[in-house]
Amino acid sequence: MKAQLLTAFGGVENFTLTEVPTPVPGPGQVLVRTNAFGVNSLECKIRAGTVQHAFPTPLPVILGKEIAGHVTKVGDGVTGLAVGDRVVGFADSGAYAEYAVARVEALTILPDALEFTAAVTLPVAVETATRGIAALGVQSGWTVVVNGATGAVGTAVVQLLAAQGVTVIGTASERNHEHLASFGATPIAYGQTIRRPVDAVYDVTGHGFVPTAIELTGDPRRVLTIADFTAARLGVLTSTGAGKQTAESFAPVLPLAAEGKFRTVIDRVFPFTDIAEAHTRSEQGHARGKIVVQSG
Repeated sequence: MKAQLLTAFGGVENFTLTEVPTPVPGPGQVLVRTNAFGVNSLECKIRAGTVQHAFPTPLPVILGKEIAGHVTKVGDGVTGLAVGDRVVGFADSGAYAEYAVARVEALTILPDALEFTAAVTLPVAVETATRGIAALGVQSGWTVVVNGATGAVGTAVVQLLAAQGVTVIGTASERNHEHLASFGATPIAYGQTIRRPVDAVYDVTGHGFVPTAIELTGDPRRVLTIADFTAARLGVLTSTGAGKQTAESFAPVLPLAAEGKFRTVIDRVFPFTDIAEAHTRSEQGHARGKIVVQSG
Protein backbone atom coordinates (compact mmCIF):
# COMPACT_ATOMS: atom_id res chain seq x y z
CA MET A 1 0.00 0.00 0.00
CA LYS A 2 1.01 3.64 -0.35
CA ALA A 3 1.69 5.66 2.79
CA GLN A 4 3.04 9.07 3.74
CA LEU A 5 6.12 8.06 5.72
CA LEU A 6 7.82 10.56 8.03
CA THR A 7 11.56 9.83 7.80
CA ALA A 8 13.00 12.64 9.96
CA PHE A 9 11.79 15.28 12.38
CA GLY A 10 11.56 18.83 11.13
CA GLY A 11 9.84 20.35 8.13
CA VAL A 12 7.10 19.06 5.86
CA GLU A 13 9.70 18.00 3.30
CA ASN A 14 10.42 14.99 5.50
CA PHE A 15 7.27 13.19 4.32
CA THR A 16 7.86 10.57 1.62
CA LEU A 17 5.06 8.92 -0.33
CA THR A 18 6.20 5.31 -0.53
CA GLU A 19 5.13 1.67 -0.66
CA VAL A 20 4.95 -0.13 2.69
CA PRO A 21 3.45 -3.48 3.70
CA THR A 22 -0.30 -3.45 4.25
CA PRO A 23 -1.01 -4.06 7.95
CA VAL A 24 -2.73 -7.30 8.96
CA PRO A 25 -5.61 -7.14 11.45
CA GLY A 26 -5.04 -9.07 14.65
CA PRO A 27 -7.65 -10.47 17.03
CA GLY A 28 -10.35 -7.89 17.66
CA GLN A 29 -9.14 -5.68 14.81
CA VAL A 30 -10.30 -4.90 11.28
CA LEU A 31 -8.50 -3.60 8.21
CA VAL A 32 -9.97 -0.36 6.81
CA ARG A 33 -9.47 1.18 3.39
CA THR A 34 -8.97 4.80 4.46
CA ASN A 35 -11.05 6.92 2.13
CA ALA A 36 -10.31 10.00 4.27
CA PHE A 37 -8.23 10.94 7.31
CA GLY A 38 -7.92 14.01 9.51
CA VAL A 39 -4.88 16.19 10.16
CA ASN A 40 -4.44 17.48 13.71
CA SER A 41 -2.16 20.10 15.23
CA LEU A 42 -0.55 17.54 17.55
CA GLU A 43 0.59 15.57 14.51
CA CYS A 44 2.30 18.69 13.20
CA LYS A 45 4.13 19.07 16.50
CA ILE A 46 5.15 15.41 16.45
CA ARG A 47 6.41 15.84 12.88
CA ALA A 48 8.43 18.89 13.91
CA GLY A 49 9.96 16.96 16.85
CA THR A 50 8.91 19.54 19.43
CA VAL A 51 6.90 17.17 21.66
CA GLN A 52 9.24 14.19 21.83
CA HIS A 53 9.38 14.56 25.61
CA ALA A 54 5.62 14.02 25.86
CA PHE A 55 5.00 11.85 22.80
CA PRO A 56 8.19 9.88 22.03
CA THR A 57 7.93 8.71 18.43
CA PRO A 58 10.37 6.34 16.73
CA LEU A 59 11.22 6.93 13.07
CA PRO A 60 10.26 6.21 10.38
CA VAL A 61 6.58 6.50 11.23
CA ILE A 62 3.15 6.86 9.64
CA LEU A 63 1.33 9.58 11.56
CA GLY A 64 -2.39 10.08 12.12
CA LYS A 65 -5.25 8.58 14.14
CA GLU A 66 -8.56 9.55 12.49
CA ILE A 67 -9.86 7.41 9.65
CA ALA A 68 -13.05 6.94 7.68
CA GLY A 69 -13.49 4.23 5.08
CA HIS A 70 -14.62 0.68 4.30
CA VAL A 71 -13.84 -2.47 6.26
CA THR A 72 -11.93 -4.83 3.92
CA LYS A 73 -10.85 -7.61 6.30
CA VAL A 74 -11.70 -8.74 9.84
CA GLY A 75 -9.46 -10.37 12.43
CA ASP A 76 -10.25 -13.29 14.71
CA GLY A 77 -13.04 -12.80 17.20
CA VAL A 78 -14.51 -9.73 15.52
CA THR A 79 -18.22 -9.17 15.97
CA GLY A 80 -20.36 -6.16 15.12
CA LEU A 81 -18.42 -5.20 11.99
CA ALA A 82 -18.19 -6.92 8.61
CA VAL A 83 -16.44 -6.51 5.30
CA GLY A 84 -18.02 -3.63 3.38
CA ASP A 85 -19.16 -1.63 6.41
CA ARG A 86 -18.64 2.12 6.24
CA VAL A 87 -16.85 3.13 9.43
CA VAL A 88 -15.15 6.04 11.18
CA GLY A 89 -12.91 6.17 14.21
CA PHE A 90 -9.39 5.82 15.54
CA ALA A 91 -6.68 3.74 13.87
CA ASP A 92 -4.11 1.59 15.67
CA SER A 93 -1.68 1.91 12.77
CA GLY A 94 -0.94 5.24 11.10
CA ALA A 95 -3.84 6.95 9.34
CA TYR A 96 -1.74 8.64 6.64
CA ALA A 97 -1.97 5.53 4.47
CA GLU A 98 -4.26 3.70 2.07
CA TYR A 99 -5.07 1.08 4.71
CA ALA A 100 -5.06 1.04 8.51
CA VAL A 101 -5.96 -1.44 11.22
CA ALA A 102 -8.23 -0.49 14.08
CA ARG A 103 -9.80 -2.07 17.14
CA VAL A 104 -13.49 -2.81 16.81
CA GLU A 105 -14.26 -0.66 19.85
CA ALA A 106 -12.49 2.31 18.23
CA LEU A 107 -14.81 2.30 15.19
CA THR A 108 -18.47 2.85 14.57
CA ILE A 109 -20.68 2.45 11.49
CA LEU A 110 -21.44 5.61 9.58
CA PRO A 111 -24.99 6.81 8.96
CA ASP A 112 -25.72 6.72 5.23
CA ALA A 113 -26.20 10.49 5.16
CA LEU A 114 -22.62 11.22 6.24
CA GLU A 115 -19.82 11.39 3.71
CA PHE A 116 -16.38 10.10 4.70
CA THR A 117 -14.85 13.57 4.59
CA ALA A 118 -17.52 14.95 6.92
CA ALA A 119 -17.42 12.04 9.33
CA VAL A 120 -13.65 12.13 9.80
CA THR A 121 -13.91 15.65 11.22
CA LEU A 122 -15.55 14.27 14.36
CA PRO A 123 -13.51 11.66 16.33
CA VAL A 124 -10.64 13.79 17.67
CA ALA A 125 -12.58 17.06 17.84
CA VAL A 126 -15.60 15.66 19.68
CA GLU A 127 -13.55 13.45 22.03
CA THR A 128 -11.25 16.34 22.91
CA ALA A 129 -14.09 18.81 23.33
CA THR A 130 -16.15 16.49 25.50
CA ARG A 131 -13.15 15.57 27.68
CA GLY A 132 -12.27 19.21 28.32
CA ILE A 133 -15.84 20.28 29.08
CA ALA A 134 -16.17 17.44 31.59
CA ALA A 135 -12.86 18.34 33.26
CA LEU A 136 -14.03 21.93 33.73
CA GLY A 137 -17.32 20.77 35.21
CA VAL A 138 -19.27 23.18 33.03
CA GLN A 139 -22.88 23.72 34.05
CA SER A 140 -25.91 25.10 32.24
CA GLY A 141 -26.15 28.86 32.65
CA TRP A 142 -22.39 29.42 32.77
CA THR A 143 -20.51 31.83 30.56
CA VAL A 144 -17.50 30.16 28.94
CA VAL A 145 -14.79 31.68 26.76
CA VAL A 146 -13.44 29.45 23.98
CA ASN A 147 -10.07 30.70 22.79
CA GLY A 148 -9.67 29.66 19.16
CA ALA A 149 -13.30 28.90 18.50
CA THR A 150 -13.37 28.24 14.75
CA GLY A 151 -10.95 25.34 14.33
CA ALA A 152 -12.09 21.73 14.44
CA VAL A 153 -11.94 21.37 18.23
CA GLY A 154 -13.14 24.90 18.89
CA THR A 155 -16.18 24.43 16.67
CA ALA A 156 -17.06 21.22 18.51
CA VAL A 157 -16.62 22.89 21.92
CA VAL A 158 -18.87 25.78 20.92
CA GLN A 159 -21.65 23.51 19.64
CA LEU A 160 -21.56 21.17 22.64
CA LEU A 161 -21.59 24.07 25.09
CA ALA A 162 -24.43 25.86 23.31
CA ALA A 163 -26.49 22.66 23.37
CA GLN A 164 -25.85 22.50 27.13
CA GLY A 165 -27.37 25.94 27.70
CA VAL A 166 -24.06 27.75 28.11
CA THR A 167 -23.36 31.32 26.98
CA VAL A 168 -20.31 31.06 24.74
CA ILE A 169 -17.83 33.82 23.93
CA GLY A 170 -15.46 32.74 21.17
CA THR A 171 -12.20 34.36 20.12
CA ALA A 172 -11.56 34.33 16.38
CA SER A 173 -10.12 36.43 13.60
CA GLU A 174 -12.61 39.01 12.39
CA ARG A 175 -13.13 37.27 9.05
CA ASN A 176 -14.62 34.34 11.01
CA HIS A 177 -16.96 36.32 13.26
CA GLU A 178 -20.10 35.86 11.19
CA HIS A 179 -19.33 32.16 10.83
CA LEU A 180 -18.81 31.78 14.59
CA ALA A 181 -22.00 33.66 15.41
CA SER A 182 -23.94 31.17 13.28
CA PHE A 183 -23.12 28.53 15.93
CA GLY A 184 -24.68 30.63 18.68
CA ALA A 185 -21.48 32.11 20.11
CA THR A 186 -20.61 35.75 20.69
CA PRO A 187 -17.48 36.40 18.61
CA ILE A 188 -14.64 38.57 19.85
CA ALA A 189 -11.37 39.46 18.17
CA TYR A 190 -8.08 38.10 19.43
CA GLY A 191 -6.65 40.57 21.96
CA GLN A 192 -9.94 42.35 22.53
CA THR A 193 -10.85 42.90 26.17
CA ILE A 194 -13.61 40.67 27.57
CA ARG A 195 -15.53 42.68 30.15
CA ARG A 196 -18.35 40.39 31.27
CA PRO A 197 -18.03 37.84 34.14
CA VAL A 198 -16.64 34.49 32.97
CA ASP A 199 -17.15 31.13 34.67
CA ALA A 200 -14.61 29.09 32.70
CA VAL A 201 -12.16 29.24 29.78
CA TYR A 202 -11.43 26.48 27.27
CA ASP A 203 -8.13 27.36 25.57
CA VAL A 204 -7.77 25.60 22.23
CA THR A 205 -4.93 27.54 20.62
CA GLY A 206 -2.61 28.78 23.38
CA HIS A 207 -0.51 31.73 22.12
CA GLY A 208 -0.01 33.03 25.66
CA PHE A 209 -3.72 33.30 26.49
CA VAL A 210 -3.59 31.35 29.77
CA PRO A 211 -2.61 34.29 32.06
CA THR A 212 -5.50 36.31 30.61
CA ALA A 213 -7.82 33.33 31.14
CA ILE A 214 -6.84 33.13 34.81
CA GLU A 215 -7.62 36.83 35.24
CA LEU A 216 -11.02 36.36 33.60
CA THR A 217 -12.10 33.50 35.85
CA GLY A 218 -10.17 34.40 39.01
CA ASP A 219 -9.41 30.70 39.47
CA PRO A 220 -6.81 28.72 37.50
CA ARG A 221 -8.85 25.55 38.03
CA ARG A 222 -11.58 27.11 35.91
CA VAL A 223 -9.16 27.27 32.97
CA LEU A 224 -8.32 24.34 30.69
CA THR A 225 -5.81 24.33 27.84
CA ILE A 226 -5.12 21.73 25.19
CA ALA A 227 -2.38 23.79 23.52
CA ASP A 228 -0.07 25.23 26.21
CA PHE A 229 1.77 22.29 27.79
CA THR A 230 3.72 24.61 30.14
CA ALA A 231 0.58 26.06 31.70
CA ALA A 232 0.23 23.40 34.40
CA ARG A 233 2.81 25.29 36.46
CA LEU A 234 0.23 28.10 36.74
CA GLY A 235 -2.30 25.69 38.25
CA VAL A 236 -4.59 25.43 35.24
CA LEU A 237 -6.02 22.19 33.87
CA THR A 238 -4.22 20.68 30.90
CA SER A 239 -5.57 18.02 28.59
CA THR A 240 -3.25 16.26 26.14
CA GLY A 241 -3.97 14.34 22.94
CA ALA A 242 -4.03 11.03 24.79
CA GLY A 243 -7.75 10.81 25.40
CA LYS A 244 -10.15 7.89 25.27
CA GLN A 245 -9.81 6.59 21.74
CA THR A 246 -12.96 4.53 21.53
CA ALA A 247 -16.05 5.08 19.42
CA GLU A 248 -18.20 5.81 22.46
CA SER A 249 -16.27 9.07 22.92
CA PHE A 250 -17.70 10.57 19.71
CA ALA A 251 -20.42 8.23 18.38
CA PRO A 252 -23.37 10.04 20.05
CA VAL A 253 -22.72 13.02 17.77
CA LEU A 254 -22.89 11.01 14.51
CA PRO A 255 -26.70 10.82 14.21
CA LEU A 256 -26.92 14.52 15.10
CA ALA A 257 -24.41 15.30 12.35
CA ALA A 258 -26.37 13.16 9.89
CA GLU A 259 -29.49 15.16 10.71
CA GLY A 260 -27.71 18.50 10.48
CA LYS A 261 -28.12 19.19 14.21
CA PHE A 262 -24.35 19.11 14.74
CA ARG A 263 -22.45 20.82 11.95
CA THR A 264 -19.31 19.29 10.49
CA VAL A 265 -17.00 22.01 9.20
CA ILE A 266 -14.19 21.32 6.73
CA ASP A 267 -11.54 23.96 6.23
CA ARG A 268 -10.10 22.25 3.15
CA VAL A 269 -9.79 18.78 1.62
CA PHE A 270 -6.32 17.89 0.30
CA PRO A 271 -5.39 15.01 -2.02
CA PHE A 272 -3.25 12.20 -0.59
CA THR A 273 -0.17 13.45 -2.43
CA ASP A 274 -0.37 16.85 -0.71
CA ILE A 275 0.19 15.95 2.96
CA ALA A 276 2.95 18.58 3.17
CA GLU A 277 0.48 21.27 2.10
CA ALA A 278 -2.07 19.97 4.62
CA HIS A 279 0.48 20.27 7.45
CA THR A 280 1.50 23.72 6.27
CA ARG A 281 -2.14 24.83 6.32
CA SER A 282 -2.55 23.47 9.85
CA GLU A 283 0.52 25.30 11.12
CA GLN A 284 -0.65 28.59 9.63
CA GLY A 285 -3.46 28.63 12.19
CA HIS A 286 -6.91 30.19 11.91
CA ALA A 287 -8.34 27.24 9.97
CA ARG A 288 -12.13 27.30 9.80
CA GLY A 289 -12.94 23.73 10.80
CA LYS A 290 -11.07 20.50 10.02
CA ILE A 291 -8.23 19.87 7.61
CA VAL A 292 -9.00 16.62 5.79
CA VAL A 293 -7.00 14.46 3.39
CA GLN A 294 -8.81 12.25 0.87
CA SER A 295 -6.89 9.04 0.37
CA GLY A 296 -9.32 6.99 -1.66
